[in-house]
Amino acid sequence: MKFFSILSLAVTLAAAAPVEVVDTGVADLQVRQTGATSNELESGSSSACPKVIFIFARASTEPGNMGISAGPIVGDALKSRYGSSQVWVQGVGGPYSADLASNFLPEGTSTVAINEAKRLFTLANTKCPNSAVVAGGYSQGTAVMASSISTLSSTIQNQIKGVVLFGYTKNLQNLGRIPNFPSSKLSVYCDVADAVCYGKQTCFPSSKTSEKPLTRPGTLFILPAHFLYQTDAAVAAPIFLAGRIG
Repeated sequence: MKFFSILSLAVTLAAAAPVEVVDTGVADLQVRQTGATSNELESGSSSACPKVIFIFARASTEPGNMGISAGPIVGDALKSRYGSSQVWVQGVGGPYSADLASNFLPEGTSTVAINEAKRLFTLANTKCPNSAVVAGGYSQGTAVMASSISTLSSTIQNQIKGVVLFGYTKNLQNLGRIPNFPSSKLSVYCDVADAVCYGKQTCFPSSKTSEKPLTRPGTLFILPAHFLYQTDAAVAAPIFLAGRIG
């Protein structure tokens, strides 16, 4: 389908676009520490738990388990602030293939992807119960995070100090929140020109009926603004998470 090819091309171009980083003291992104794949939670030892564990779900078609846009940028910012040894970065991979088709499922992603994210949050709690857990997602990854976090136990939710979502695909449906999760712990980044999280979808019934067009929230119509969250990932999101972590 033309939609799929355009989306894949846009993801590639946006991820490769240069980002102007504002010097706020939060992060020096001159040195990239986090790659497209990071498994520091899974490989780390419980005897060397860090101050912070960052779990991220990438956008559709992005490589690895972190992607090459928002996820690594936030991870680098946190490592720069707290030190590499004090931040574990973990991407949601394995069963979460970040395929395009899963965007059209009721939860905006697949059940296996949601369960994989839940497994990682549970692992963080089991392995390092005293570490501050923060999380993030981009595009389809936001649906992974919203659905997984909303169904975690209160004990595991309490360990999650903050969540950042870029281009939240369920933003309008969930009224800018993650169900069953404190809104004070969530920061959503949604450009006013991003139809995925800010726009509305108008559904036109068959011409054979007399029904009027229906307007409902949520659309997968991809506009350029959906790929412009790198600066938020470099500046605003790390500042928010640092404020939650302390």
